[in-house]
Amino acid sequence: MERRSISISRMAVALLVVLAIGVTRADRVNKSASLGSFWSTAKEESDHLRWKPEVDDDLSDSVVQEEEEHHLDGGFSSLEGMLQWAVGHSDPEKLKEASLGIQRLSTEELKQRQMEIRELMEKLKTPSDAKLMKIAIDDLNNLSLPLEDRHRALQELLILAEPIDNANDLHKLGGLTAVIRELSNPIPEIRTISAWILGKASQNNPFVQKQILELGTLAKLIEMARSDFSEEATKALYAVSALIRNNIEGQELFYMEAGDTMLQSILSNSAIDIRLLRKSVFLLADLVECQLDGRSNTELPFFSNHSLLKSVVDLMTSEDLDIQEKALYAVKNLLLLRSIDAVVFKDVCELDVALGRMRQQLEQLIRDDKFKEYALDMENLRREVELIFVGKLDKVRRTVDFL
Repeated sequence: MERRSISISRMAVALLVVLAIGVTRADRVNKSASLGSFWSTAKEESDHLRWKPEVDDDLSDSVVQEEEEHHLDGGFSSLEGMLQWAVGHSDPEKLKEASLGIQRLSTEELKQRQMEIRELMEKLKTPSDAKLMKIAIDDLNNLSLPLEDRHRALQELLILAEPIDNANDLHKLGGLTAVIRELSNPIPEIRTISAWILGKASQNNPFVQKQILELGTLAKLIEMARSDFSEEATKALYAVSALIRNNIEGQELFYMEAGDTMLQSILSNSAIDIRLLRKSVFLLADLVECQLDGRSNTELPFFSNHSLLKSVVDLMTSEDLDIQEKALYAVKNLLLLRSIDAVVFKDVCELDVALGRMRQQLEQLIRDDKFKEYALDMENLRREVELIFVGKLDKVRRTVDFL
């Protein structure tokens, strides 16, 4: 079966060089015998032809070998690149002897030899991304293949499906159907990488978002986000976020499939995987921002849920700085919603207390040069949230006094 990397031996490369260099030089001799033959040693050729990246002295031999193996695995972009590599890895005396022999060939024989070399080089070219994806998809659809081969196919699709052009081709090649089927695989690792592929392919890509949503995949991903296997849950939530971000239809379907209940469950569990918490609070902030931008006509009662609001405010005091920042940003967006009651943020969520604790922590971080810049930015955001909060409270008080 055709494979992603086409490996060839050093002997084959040396033979190509013998033929190619011999043909080239013989051709020159035949056309202008008065110039005489010219040959430089392999070392001289390699000094001029081979690109030598500067590396640290302590670079391991394994890394160097990987660099060479890259060329042997279809990494040559042209015949010249092949020649450059092979000249530096060949015996100069043997090459010279072979070249002299080829110089005795007739013009017709030389042309025939050139055609043979070019045909061989065409066969050694790395396949296109589309062809590589088709190979991986065929392997994924071949249920008789061992698990390791199917896992390898998914790993290849994970890389190939990220560029937008490749992602757009994935469905017409049968890739989306094959990957979505693996979301129900009994092995968690297979389900995990399948969800990851869908997230990569649909990230900032409305075309692929629509395709995946129409295939009825969102409900399964929401279910997977509740998995006890944290890696599966994290990648599934990543895929959910990628599918519905800036996508009104996707967000409507998210609420229909009880995605808000899933999100609230994760946010209220402080013992859950830290990566899952980060993705959850970021998704919440993104959903609220869509409300603020007017991309949804009505403000959902989900955002006014007291338990949800309390969970987000509690995350503002997390030891993880990234979660703190995301939670603070989410609280800011929530406060800007018309339907949000600032009194609930004070009496139920104790937002004023959380903001005070955050101020004290940031004052300490500002004294540390390592965190100073970050702490100053966070303090500016904290003050902005505090002003919005106090402003909303004052408005409520004025309304009450007026009544």
